[in-house]
Amino acid sequence: MSLEEAMIVSDERAANVVALDDALKSLAELDPRKSQIVELRFFGGLSIEETAEALAISTGTVTRDFTLAKPG
Repeated sequence: MSLEEAMIVSDERAANVVALDDALKSLAELDPRKSQIVELRFFGGLSIEETAEALAISTGTVTRDFTLAKPG
């Protein structure tokens, strides 16, 4: 891959990261817990169980909120 091709991929990835950040900010305004769950699962790499423990909620709540928070 050439440097130019890599830069295009980097620009696309940067745009996706900005869009994701905007979406998480919007979600946080509507439902802060769902936003926290997405951040912990997606960025933190936490399992459902670890996320539930970190937020002191049930695994069922994590699963349900994570599913509802996904765009679809």
